[in-house]
Amino acid sequence: MKTYIGLDLGSKTLGVAISSSGIIASALDTYRFQENNYDDALKIVYNLIKEHHVSTIILGLPKHMNNDLGIRGQISIDFKSKIEETHPDVEVVLWDERLSTKTAIKTMIKGSESRKNQKLKKDELAAVVILQNYLDYKGAKTC
Repeated sequence: MKTYIGLDLGSKTLGVAISSSGIIASALDTYRFQENNYDDALKIVYNLIKEHHVSTIILGLPKHMNNDLGIRGQISIDFKSKIEETHPDVEVVLWDERLSTKTAIKTMIKGSESRKNQKLKKDELAAVVILQNYLDYKGAKTC
């Protein structure tokens, strides 16, 4: 069975979600790295690939609301290329992540999460949203 991870890549954090069923995404963790040090973020991803036997990575692609890619989008594209260079057997899919963080925060507010927990968990929950949206799309295509 395939193992999927969803990634929400920020400038200092990497939110991670996982699915071994290919149906339901679960929060894994939020990893922190020095600001804009994407080599450290890549090391985290490489460890996750090895530890969880990851076959597919769904990497959030930040886009502006008008569908343009900005600098954050280009960073995700470059990040994808670096993963593919070192792990050619792992499929990396860029997935439109617009509003994923906003959706994660709204969900936590509805669940009465404290502001502190919202700040700590927003990235991994955004990764859950990204991965779950992909899994739902993939599942709908196979029906």
